[in-house]
Amino acid sequence: MEIWFLIVISLCTSYLVNSVFKLFFPTRNLPPGPFALPIIGNFLFLRRSSFDLEPILRSIHAKFGPIITLYMGSRPAIFIADHSLAHQALVQSGALFADRPPAFPVSKIISSNQHNISSAFYGPTWRLLRRNLTAEILHPSRVKSYAHARKWVLQILRNRIVSQAKTGHPVSVLDNFQFSMFALLVLMCFGDRLDEDQIKQIERAQRDIILCYVKFNILNSFPRLSKIFMRRRWEEFFQIRQRHRDVLIPLIRARKKFKEDKKEYQDGYVICYADTLLDLDLPSEKRKLNEDEMVSLCSEFLNGGTDTTSTALQWIMANLVKYPQIQQNIFMEIKRVMTDEEEEEEVKEEDLQKMPYLKAVILEGLRRHPPGHFVLTHAVTEDAFLEKYLIPKNGIVNFMVAEMGWDPKVWEDPMAFKPERFVNSEGEVFDITGSREIKMMPFGVGRRICPAYGLAMLHLEYFVANLIWNFEWKAVNGDEVDLSEKLEFTVMMKNPLQAQVFPRLK
Repeated sequence: MEIWFLIVISLCTSYLVNSVFKLFFPTRNLPPGPFALPIIGNFLFLRRSSFDLEPILRSIHAKFGPIITLYMGSRPAIFIADHSLAHQALVQSGALFADRPPAFPVSKIISSNQHNISSAFYGPTWRLLRRNLTAEILHPSRVKSYAHARKWVLQILRNRIVSQAKTGHPVSVLDNFQFSMFALLVLMCFGDRLDEDQIKQIERAQRDIILCYVKFNILNSFPRLSKIFMRRRWEEFFQIRQRHRDVLIPLIRARKKFKEDKKEYQDGYVICYADTLLDLDLPSEKRKLNEDEMVSLCSEFLNGGTDTTSTALQWIMANLVKYPQIQQNIFMEIKRVMTDEEEEEEVKEEDLQKMPYLKAVILEGLRRHPPGHFVLTHAVTEDAFLEKYLIPKNGIVNFMVAEMGWDPKVWEDPMAFKPERFVNSEGEVFDITGSREIKMMPFGVGRRICPAYGLAMLHLEYFVANLIWNFEWKAVNGDEVDLSEKLEFTVMMKNPLQAQVFPRLK
């Protein structure tokens, strides 16, 4: 009933809005694209996932070129699938393309009025929040101080794999990867090694709040009407939001009390992310963060490093099961580095720098299977031009990450998994930031690049190396590893990886 009511309203008003749109914006030289009625386009756009849109966008790009326009109501949505255009926008004109569009109602509430790093408008608040993250918890010295946490989580992951392997059944890896990554991020966020039940409680609250983006997407279409005709859905959404607050706020308050009781940090104490948020002053508003804003930032921190990293880890391990020779190459590289320490159970973090083939495997995994096929939506701070086309301030801009990583003009045999393409005989390190040129952009590029890309690379290298050093991974007898995709919160394996896992005989 709700959906049909919205469709009727859309049909009745679309012609009028389209006429007004053409009246006020008759001469804009936007990138080409198919004709669409604004209101109807808005409704259909919101009802589709990015995964559903991707093949449609691919066909539109084939017809109209590497930069196209669709409509989201009266707002143009511009999609770019070309490396050079992406570099012009995100690097050469980085400040212009660094803004975010206004959030939809559900997102606005979850992000505390866009007071988090991923959704904040380009300006002083965003700079403060991002600088706090990069200069504090993501500073190389602070990342290094959490080596003990990675070792702890690695032991949890090893124990889980060994326990499941002993049953004689295939190991389902994704749940293990997700829990391990989440446990690590919880420790970095709140500073304590919580027990499994506490971690799972936080994980459920996080999962519920992420599901809100999908479950309550209809509320974004016509927010004023939805508050009248969909009151129960709004009430359900606010209940989920409150449960999320009830889980995270006590952890934040515990850190505040800990700081007050300690007065100053003792030797050996490692600052967590929540600690860094307690003393932040918002420059434009002349106040400290409130609890809702700290909940949004902590939630963003937990989400940002869990699903993306565990998804990438599963894709990489799936290819290592599918191609045993690549797995063996990694093992032999590790063995050469650890010649004098063959009895060691753990590949140490300092050893990772001596493993170029391992790095090549991680890069190839991110190229071939980026966890997100699009970046978060960009906006321009003022009307801008990209080549001959206008990018209007009221528009939104997105970049097709997977298409760039699979472009046959840039990558030979792009759909194959070939780590050797990243092995450089001259020792040159591949520029994952895209600052010189963009060949792929799994973390985004430019001023809005994922601030934790270095931490993500470390986690992927560390866990892949140790999983291969400790275990031999084989396909389940009679089953081919299926690399088909599906979209959840990231682009995941349609059929999650299951593998036969055996302890290594070194």
